[in-house]
Amino acid sequence: MFFVLHRKIFLAIASVLVLGSGLIIGTLGLNPGIDFTGGSLTEVSYAERPEKNEVSGKLDVLGLGTYSLRETLDEEGRDGYILRTRDLSEDERVTVSTEVTSVGVDATVTRFTSIGPVIGQELKDKALWAIVAVSFIIILYVAFAFRGVSYPVGSWIYGGITILALLHDVLIPSAVMALLGYFLGIEADVLFVMALLAVLGYSVNDTIVVFDRVRENLVKFRQEKKMEVVGTDGLKREEIEYILTKPFSEIVGQSVSQTLMRSINTSVTTLVALLALYFVGGEVTQTFSLVLIAGVVAGTYSSICIANPLLVYVAERKLHQNKEVKID
Repeated sequence: MFFVLHRKIFLAIASVLVLGSGLIIGTLGLNPGIDFTGGSLTEVSYAERPEKNEVSGKLDVLGLGTYSLRETLDEEGRDGYILRTRDLSEDERVTVSTEVTSVGVDATVTRFTSIGPVIGQELKDKALWAIVAVSFIIILYVAFAFRGVSYPVGSWIYGGITILALLHDVLIPSAVMALLGYFLGIEADVLFVMALLAVLGYSVNDTIVVFDRVRENLVKFRQEKKMEVVGTDGLKREEIEYILTKPFSEIVGQSVSQTLMRSINTSVTTLVALLALYFVGGEVTQTFSLVLIAGVVAGTYSSICIANPLLVYVAERKLHQNKEVKID
């Protein structure tokens, strides 16, 4: 009930987070990887890794244009570098491999990947469509699942609020990725899109669990009032009007209280696994797990402190509008 009573505070915090995240993304932008922009990736490992400026000195004279050189660990735990450049020809690839292995001790090129700009744009388009399609399917599913409780708000409202909460859950990890890209040069790749889709699935599950308890309590705390209505065709038909025996805000607050520990326990256990992946996993999974951590925290907040207070707010607005119509 606490989250419903103080809904203005929680919704204000959510508004600040969404606006701040949107401002960060709009100002800094994401740092797209070669998965989306096209280009080449070369990973080289060393028994004794040379200084970064030694490798950069070899690359600067090759005319590669703008490139990115980052320290990494390979699957065997050896030190190395990941080099991201524009799309390289076969001769350029051989030259780059020769130069980066000419320094350090026992150098080996362990990976080379090249993606053309056309494929990169196709991946970007498909990633965007995947997120849009998932959001649309969620609206349809929630509207269908809640079709039996259309009072005091319609089933489509549940779906719409779920998407608004998911917008919050996607913007926050995206803003985190934008900050990582700006300050640390971390690039958004296909794994980042996979992390966002995982966040969508996690968050919508958490939100629907609470909404489902709201649905159960709405059925529990309502009475049916049958009445006869004469239609435009002159025929009588029976209609059922539902009257709640408890205020809608109390029903929602009770539903949140009943599912609160479940949401917290699920989030904590998920975060423990993600933290283990971040600290024990490799560099690739570190970024993936960090985005998921931000998404899980945002999803837990939205399912408890955004979706349900927003549901009460919409119901109160609808009730206020209905009263104004009756007065007129």
